[in-house]
Amino acid sequence: MRYATTKYYLCGLAAALLLVLAAAPGQAAAQGKPAATPTVPSAAAGSPEIGGASPVAVPGFWDPKRRPEKPDVARMPVQIRFVTTEDYPPFSFRGEDGRPVGFNIDMARAICAELAVTCSLEVVPFEGLSEALAGGKADAAIAGLAITPASRQQMDFSDRYFRSPARFVARKADIMPAVTPDLVAAKTVGVVAGTAHEAYLRDFFAEVAIRSFPTAEAARAALQKGEVDLVFGDGVQLAFWLNGSSSENCCGFAGGPFTESLYFGEGMGIAVRRGDDALRQSLNYALAQIWETGAYVDLYLRWFPIGIY
Repeated sequence: MRYATTKYYLCGLAAALLLVLAAAPGQAAAQGKPAATPTVPSAAAGSPEIGGASPVAVPGFWDPKRRPEKPDVARMPVQIRFVTTEDYPPFSFRGEDGRPVGFNIDMARAICAELAVTCSLEVVPFEGLSEALAGGKADAAIAGLAITPASRQQMDFSDRYFRSPARFVARKADIMPAVTPDLVAAKTVGVVAGTAHEAYLRDFFAEVAIRSFPTAEAARAALQKGEVDLVFGDGVQLAFWLNGSSSENCCGFAGGPFTESLYFGEGMGIAVRRGDDALRQSLNYALAQIWETGAYVDLYLRWFPIGIY
C-alpha cells in the first residue's frame, strides 16, 4: 500500500532503469553535511500560509532521546540496491532529462553518503516492489510505502521518515487560524468519497455538512466556485495545488495539521526483506544522522517549500 489516500499512480509508466546513486550529476549538495544544524520551527507551531513570511515548519520524526547505535562495520552492507517508482511526484518521478528525481531519490542518496556505501537505484512498477525485495533482486524499497499492520506482514520497515498530514483548505477571505468541530459546524466541507479523510470527518466533524466528490479535482473546483466552504484532504496534494496555477491563488490552508495514525497512517518507511535487521538498523542510523546534521531539513525544503505542516 502506498502512503496517502490519493494515489499519483499512473499505470503503464514504469520501466527498468538502473542508476549508480553516487554518480548522479548535480546532486553533490544532497550528500554534504551543513556545518551546523539550522533552527527548525516545530510542526506543532502551525504552518505558514502560502505566500506568507513565516518560515516553513519542518516536521521531525526522530526522538532526540532515542539514538540508534552506529551499525557494526562487519554487518554493514557493502552495497544497497534500492528500488523506487517513477510516478509519485514529488517523491519519485522522471526529471526533464529522464532520470529519476524527487525527495525519495535524494533521501536514498543521502543515506548512502552517510553510510559510505555504494548504492544503485532501479525503477520498477509499484506492484513489483515487494516482489523485488522477496525475490532478492533489491535490498530496500524507498517508494512512499505506508507502514501498516498489513504491509508489516510482507516486509520490515525502517523508522518513519515522512508523514503527510490531513489539512483543511478555505478561500482566502474565509481562512481561519484554527479548525474545530464547533467553529465549522455551520459550514459545508468537500472531501473525496471513500477516503480516510471522509471517514475522519464523519467521526469527528459530524455537525458539518459533508459533501463527497469522486475526485480531489472535483472537490477543489467546488471550493473555487464557492459551492463548499472548505475542502479536507491530503496535505501534500493540497499544498502543491495551492502553489500551482490551477488554484488561481484562490485559497490557503485553514487551521493546523491532522495526523491521527488510525485514519492517516503511521507514515512512510523504507522497506526491507523480513528479518534483514542489519540493513534496517543501518538505515535507521543513517536517517537519524541525516536529521541531526540538518541534511533532512535541506532536502525537505527543496521538495516541500510551501509548508504542509
